Amino acid sequence: MSTPDIAAEPATHAAGRTSIVKVAFASMIGTAVEWYDFFLYGSAAALVFGPLFFPDSEPATATLLAFATFAVGFFARPLGGIVFGHYGDKLGRKKMLVVSLLMMGAATFAIGLLPTFASIGMAAPLLLIGCRLLQGFAVGGEWGGAVLMAAEHGDNDRRGFWTSWTQAGVPLGNLLSAVVLWVLALFQSDEDFDSWGWRIPFLLSAVLVLIGLWIRLSIDESPVFAANKKALENHKAEHAPIIEVLRKYPREVLIAMGLRLVENTSYYIFTVVVMTYMVTYLDMPKSAAIAGVLIASVAQFFLTPIIGALSDRVGRRPLYFTGALGAGIWGFVFFPLIDTGNQTVIAAAIFIGLIFTTLMYAPQAAMFSELFGTSVRYSGASLGYQLASVFAGGLAPVIAVALLGTVEEKNTIAVSIYLAVLAVITIIAVIAAKETARTSLEHDRVLDEATRT
Repeated sequence: MSTPDIAAEPATHAAGRTSIVKVAFASMIGTAVEWYDFFLYGSAAALVFGPLFFPDSEPATATLLAFATFAVGFFARPLGGIVFGHYGDKLGRKKMLVVSLLMMGAATFAIGLLPTFASIGMAAPLLLIGCRLLQGFAVGGEWGGAVLMAAEHGDNDRRGFWTSWTQAGVPLGNLLSAVVLWVLALFQSDEDFDSWGWRIPFLLSAVLVLIGLWIRLSIDESPVFAANKKALENHKAEHAPIIEVLRKYPREVLIAMGLRLVENTSYYIFTVVVMTYMVTYLDMPKSAAIAGVLIASVAQFFLTPIIGALSDRVGRRPLYFTGALGAGIWGFVFFPLIDTGNQTVIAAAIFIGLIFTTLMYAPQAAMFSELFGTSVRYSGASLGYQLASVFAGGLAPVIAVALLGTVEEKNTIAVSIYLAVLAVITIIAVIAAKETARTSLEHDRVLDEATRT
């Protein structure tokens, strides 16, 4: 009798291992596709959208207006997080991920077909804003579902590692968009790129969406969600996720928002604003600006799962604290290094900045998942993440460019101070948070209350 038990044990472990590897890979690829679309817009806003959609403005002002349309997408993200989170907690994670991917793909492809201001006047930026709103709504529901699929399929001891692969999808998406833009900028003249070449990456997104859709349809629903849903149905518990998360987890939502602020802001300053700074303020070629972000994104992609695994050993809070402190300080070093104009120094400056960002972002998926109970986890994680994104990532490029001022009198120290203030807020949130590493995801205040009644 003992021999079959011994033989069966490794097989069961291997099957579970294969399952989580497949889920982590699917979450990463799907996230990469969605963020390719989202980051592509940010890069295009930094490089071409200003003169194409706001041609009557002075260059720095045109770029500021382009970044304003970039910010619009972030304002739609909390609404997407609420809607997708609500249905993700009621109907399932997988269904919502498929819908968000299709929605993002449609909006991005449409941007590639938009006429510019020269063709249809003010209707052009209005259509651009409409597509951006749809992008923001879709990505608002993407992150929470992708993260939870990895978190709820994995085990307690390695959750930081497995969910960090979903996080790695973000630099991978940025890398894909930077590669396409860099190749186009390298082999096209600036005139051709500004005229029609910028459309190609947006149209290519259709291929990536089909690949992501095929991968996502191949994975199973979260077992933790399925068990919780069945238990709630057995107890005939009324379930209104967004109301329950605000009533039972308000502190956790505020902590998640605080944790997000400097991580999100520093990322966009180190990857998006820097391209505008190099091209508009330092008059460097587009290919040089894109190459710096590309090199740093490659390094960040490989660094993310390493830091995610480290968070399983030392905890989420120590890494988060170090990242927030480092990002706040690095802002004062970053711009002087970019001012050197040396490509190697620029790539190093961006990468070091992204190290601090990744110390926060890699364990973030696991940490946010662990803050909330199963029945409201999609809603809670999405709400905290996306609300902060409005004030951090959405407004960061607009605020940073506004603080930089004119090309003739640029003020980089103001941007550095802005980053440092947000770092202080995030450090306070880290101190207020409890360590969540290695906790079980099966806890649920809503189900506990239903069981007692």
